[in-house]
Amino acid sequence: MFYLRLARGYRVPDLGRWLLTAVAAAVVAAFLLRSLGRAMSEPIGGADPLVRLLWCLPPLAALAWFAAVAARSVPARRPARIAGLTAAGAGAHRIRTLIAGEVALACTLGSVLTLLLFLVLRNDVAGPALAADLGMGVPLPAAAPVALLALVPLTAGSAAACAVPVAETLPGGRASTPTAFGVWRIALAIGLGVVGAALELIALRPGAAADGRPIHLPAGLGSTSTAALFGWAASALGLALLTGPLLAWAGRLLAVGRPTPLRLLAGRGLTAQARRLGAPLAVLTLAVALVLTTVRYWIGTPDSADALPAVEACLVLGCAAAAVISRLAEVRTDRREVTDALLRLGTSPRLLFGAVALRTLAVGSTLLLTGGATAALAAAGLR
Repeated sequence: MFYLRLARGYRVPDLGRWLLTAVAAAVVAAFLLRSLGRAMSEPIGGADPLVRLLWCLPPLAALAWFAAVAARSVPARRPARIAGLTAAGAGAHRIRTLIAGEVALACTLGSVLTLLLFLVLRNDVAGPALAADLGMGVPLPAAAPVALLALVPLTAGSAAACAVPVAETLPGGRASTPTAFGVWRIALAIGLGVVGAALELIALRPGAAADGRPIHLPAGLGSTSTAALFGWAASALGLALLTGPLLAWAGRLLAVGRPTPLRLLAGRGLTAQARRLGAPLAVLTLAVALVLTTVRYWIGTPDSADALPAVEACLVLGCAAAAVISRLAEVRTDRREVTDALLRLGTSPRLLFGAVALRTLAVGSTLLLTGGATAALAAAGLR
């Protein structure tokens, strides 16, 4: 009942976040139930059911990532709600539990709706094309779907609980966000990128294809060598870790020298936001690079496309994009006081709009650099 009372005060963004979480959880639950149906339909000793469960990990991780980012933005975007809960006697840990419970409740609703649809389709409603995916004709163990679907709200709720800092859930307790990046992180990112590029070059040298055993990739992506796979993974991780520092450096570059008010506002704003925007934008860029590389390979290799990875890619991209939008809304809420102060001082709205456009251009150029390098390294490792 408490969550229903909270829902009465939802605005359109809150309802959208709640519905997106429920829809994403429903799709992940469908993947899990499909793997269960396939395991029941095939005879013992057939395809490994563990492989199908591993295919469910990317969408489950994407759902957890979106839940974490969305839960992280609630205290910043809804300070009045947090203040009301605090006035009612809820402490910081209690507020964190409530936010995590709200996410878990949305995931539970989506999972339950998927389970109901699964049971209805098993009742001789689905056609022969879906019989193997639903496990029709085989008794369904009651504990199996419940145990699988419990992973969805448990994973998303845990991610949401870990994402909300206790110090920031109380009014006035929001700590200042540091804008600098540690030297060790930058060194690690550059080191991973260099080592990954070196491994990739070693794997692409003449005669390297005959060395060792090739690794057959899923989703009809052919095969690659061990050095190329680990090299691309290290490079992609390094570029992802370097996204935040690159955004901060781009902001400092905009404000270098004797900047105009437009460059100063854009550069200082991007430098201040780089730490928050770095991780969501890095995840989105990595997902887009992987999808574009996969589509390019499918186009160049006819009859290699697979429907299941395509659906999973759409879900991962949707969750990553929703996480970026949620983080952008959080940053906009935090900068509202600064924007209002600038407007009261007589700043032209056109200047503020120009600063936002310049920041967007700098962010797009940075992501084009990191995403393009990630996609190029991935495409070079496929054969």
